[in-house]
Amino acid sequence: MSGSIDGVRKGGDGIGASLVKTDKVAEVLDGNVYDQTTEERRQIGVLSAIFLIFNRMVGTGIFATPSAILSLSGSVGLALFLWVAGTIISATGMAVYLEFGTAIPRNGGEKNYLEYVYKYPKFLATGMFASYVFLLGWAGSNSVVFGEYILHAADIEVDRWNQRAVGLACVTAAFLIHGLALNWGIRLQNFLGLFKLLIISIIVVAGWAALGGALKIPKPDNFTNAFEGTTGSAYGVVNALYNVMWSFVGYSNANYALSETRNPIRTLKIAAPTALILVGILYMLVNIAYFAAVPKDEILSSGRILAASFFKNVFGGTAERALSVFVALSAFGNVLSVIFSQGRIVQELGREGILPFSQFFASNRPFKAPLAGLFEHWVVSVIIMLAPPPGDAYNFILNVITYPLSVINFFVSAGLIYIYINRSKFPDYNPAIKATLPVVVVFNLANAYLIAAPFVPPEEDQSVYEHLPYYLHCLVGIGFLLAGAVYWLFWAVILPKIGGYKLIRETVIQEDGWSRNVFSRLYDLK
Repeated sequence: MSGSIDGVRKGGDGIGASLVKTDKVAEVLDGNVYDQTTEERRQIGVLSAIFLIFNRMVGTGIFATPSAILSLSGSVGLALFLWVAGTIISATGMAVYLEFGTAIPRNGGEKNYLEYVYKYPKFLATGMFASYVFLLGWAGSNSVVFGEYILHAADIEVDRWNQRAVGLACVTAAFLIHGLALNWGIRLQNFLGLFKLLIISIIVVAGWAALGGALKIPKPDNFTNAFEGTTGSAYGVVNALYNVMWSFVGYSNANYALSETRNPIRTLKIAAPTALILVGILYMLVNIAYFAAVPKDEILSSGRILAASFFKNVFGGTAERALSVFVALSAFGNVLSVIFSQGRIVQELGREGILPFSQFFASNRPFKAPLAGLFEHWVVSVIIMLAPPPGDAYNFILNVITYPLSVINFFVSAGLIYIYINRSKFPDYNPAIKATLPVVVVFNLANAYLIAAPFVPPEEDQSVYEHLPYYLHCLVGIGFLLAGAVYWLFWAVILPKIGGYKLIRETVIQEDGWSRNVFSRLYDLK
């Protein structure tokens, strides 16, 4: 059924000593429950935390997304304004996760925050979050992009299978590096983060040179009458901002590994703002560079190869192939960052004890890394890469993966608002930094917008799919969250009632010194 009988109760005062009935719905009681880790596991410092966030935020989107933003907004001026708005909104999200992260400095991110606020029914929020994490794989999409750009660099024609074969090698390498050599995986992430920062800096500096006329083509005139062509389409503005906000996803990435971070509160307070400010500034400067070097019509037609048009116009045609290598390495850095954090969320769910085979997923064996959690995310990512055909099916899967995050962020921010309003109900809540109520409300409304925006009917020829309903991924994404609620209903309510038992949660210590929770059954003998 679950990891409910996968360990022996230890460290408590006996089954009848101090059991606490946690709510009136779930048949779950708390015994001796606590959290423990070891100092030797804390390998992540400030620089590594910064690049953990930076690599997650900066994948391949900044090399192509600006063309879609310009197409949807209609003008250079509005496009730049939307990037500023996206930075501000993302800063509110960073503040929310910074507050929760300094209040609950543990691995797991949203899992911890949802559990802390939505305590009743016990583990319902955890179950819903678990189904989203366990069944969907973020690392697949940029692995496929890695394959595409590596083949471009090698001047090999890209097809469905060679692209995905190289993508498979990419995600497998990321899994093995983080699973077998934790410290080297962190070092490689840091190196690729520095490399990515260097490439983006080259684009920025080249953009300044382009403003001065250092181009292989006549100088574009994109900044005169910058708001000319601004769209009157609500759908265009809504989806342009939607795309901008998704370009900043990842500011919470360090929150998933705080149990492995040295001085986690101080590190997070430095790393999260540093990474977000750096990315926000670079995104704006890169957009200005693109507009300085690439004519508007060429930007609109460039699609996923906008950066290639930029390199061609500034450095000449021979630079395009080098760019493909740069974009591929950027994608690989993103995959490393994603699988690093997602593997730890799976491990934390295993440590909570609610997953099937929880002991397996909670383990750090044999290389002092969450190999089982990384493996689970690798399996899901590989299925997502290889199974769906190109076109609507593949795009649908990618959209299903991203949509539930907005729902989760909505409830995380709503939970923080609830804490502010009902402070007396959370006497042990003591964050090192406060986001403030207005900031949290902005983030909450932004995620309500991200939840609702995909339901806005598209105009002709602007649908995300050719043959599927434009809103289908939203419904299926919500369905994945509800699947977790169904699992919880059987595990924590229906089966205990049928079997005449209650689940007792207590903590045991693994051989590696980390704690994990186990569930045993207390049968009613009356």
